Amino acid sequence: MTPAAVTTAFARLHHGDEPLLLPNAWDHASAAAFAAQGFPAVGTTSLAVAAAAGVPDGASVTRDETLRLALTLGRGPFLLTVDAEGGFAQDPDAVGELARQLFAVGAVGINLEDGLGSVPLHAAKIAAVKKAAPTLFVNARTDTHWLGDGDDRDTRRRLDAYRQAGADGVFVPGLTDPARIAALTDWLDVPLNILWSPDGPSLPRLADLGVRRVSLGSLPYRRALGAAVEAVAAVRAGRVPGGATPTYEDVQASASPGQCSRAT
Repeated sequence: MTPAAVTTAFARLHHGDEPLLLPNAWDHASAAAFAAQGFPAVGTTSLAVAAAAGVPDGASVTRDETLRLALTLGRGPFLLTVDAEGGFAQDPDAVGELARQLFAVGAVGINLEDGLGSVPLHAAKIAAVKKAAPTLFVNARTDTHWLGDGDDRDTRRRLDAYRQAGADGVFVPGLTDPARIAALTDWLDVPLNILWSPDGPSLPRLADLGVRRVSLGSLPYRRALGAAVEAVAAVRAGRVPGGATPTYEDVQASASPGQCSRAT
């Protein structure tokens, strides 16, 4: 399958009968486990990349670690989209070069967040990505509901600028109100991505509201950390840990050469 065909296949996942449910991985084993469950696409989570490096998420210092993870996952039997924070640079050309490198190692999508920074600058980054890697699916994130006050006018102003700059889809994490989600999907002409929340609509309800992509973000990583702590605490207390536990052989099998090539 050619790179263009692969990226087109990823775009089509945003226009199916159901929203694209995107689990977010943090290493080869987690990505392989998600793929084995039938997920056609896997994202990365910047929190896990940053936490593994011992730095805060969103600090724009994990460019190299993100590229290494993309190199590990980019040829896997799934479609890969990469959480690249704000592109790890203020220079749009540098962000475009990052996108070119991500595409070269097999990524078909990139998530770029504005962090409530300059709208023209973020739009310029998106345009630079589309120039450097035209078929890379750009999911443009605005943090109006994540870091800001959730102003609907500001949200639309930002999303409109990002769409005009070439974004293929838009992402509004923190937006959970059904009426506001529906109003946004009615207004948009590109797929809307929502971050799943236990306090927000269910996946079927999000589908009814017109959402085309639902990300799990750092949830799987945080749940894995929680399960690990519960397991060692149970052993210390003289109990057998509960929950699902892949065998040693299962994990070894996920690292076999046959798991490292995308099916064509």
